[in-house]
Amino acid sequence: MKAMDVDAVKAFVLAADLQSFTRAADVLGTTQSAVSLKLRRLEDQLGRRLLERTPRHVRLSVEGLAFLGVARELVSTHDRAAAAFEVERRRLAIGISHLLVGGELPSLLRRMRDHDPGLLVEMRVAGTRELMQAYEQGELDAVLALRPEDRRKQGRAAFVEAFSWFAAVGWEPHANQPLPLATQGESCRIRAVAVRALDRAGIEWSEVFVGKGAAILGAAAAGGLAVAVLAQRAAPSGTIDIGEGLSLPPIPPQDVMLYTALSDRRSREALRVLTLAFR
Repeated sequence: MKAMDVDAVKAFVLAADLQSFTRAADVLGTTQSAVSLKLRRLEDQLGRRLLERTPRHVRLSVEGLAFLGVARELVSTHDRAAAAFEVERRRLAIGISHLLVGGELPSLLRRMRDHDPGLLVEMRVAGTRELMQAYEQGELDAVLALRPEDRRKQGRAAFVEAFSWFAAVGWEPHANQPLPLATQGESCRIRAVAVRALDRAGIEWSEVFVGKGAAILGAAAAGGLAVAVLAQRAAPSGTIDIGEGLSLPPIPPQDVMLYTALSDRRSREALRVLTLAFR
């Protein structure tokens, strides 16, 4: 067998991770048709079907799942070899809203490492106000956060995040009792959106737990203490979306903004991989 095309293997890993040829093409800076052609040639070379394609989804086949681990190793080894003589090690300090970070963080970090093994990533997870202050003081190179109340701040919409009501599996409200809520406290805009929606729907509520970040609120929900409004990506295992089942009012989707003044190609590419991983 002739040597495998590393670019084709990288396209396979990205398509498997992102479950989309289009998003893989965005990361690679190419077209969906070019990615599809590379993958077909790789499958022909291996004599195996690696991906199951449907109009809406791309999923690993059994053979693709078996190949994925060694494919990652090949891409990672190749990238380390290519960067072996690079002198400059780029540092990138990124802030991410603690309402957006959930169980997919290890996968997100792995994608950034695979994209640029020589990149030193410094990541801070905190509230929007704290992150924007650090960004304005030059402590962070980029911030991913919910759109602040102050829309004068210069940023671009990176993606839209869906929020909903989450509670522990099997949790049921007590009859004639207010809906127990876990929130970030009165300064949180998501809390304001949620309680305003409940008030408009005529649903009584009571704040029974206050914590900072999706991990803390998710723990309160998973522990059966309360209902929490969480980004769907950040909801922990052991919780379910109860919004429709309890006829709770929908939470409007929230714009997530990317703030950065970086212009060099290497940093912009890393940030593009980061935002695509969230979509």
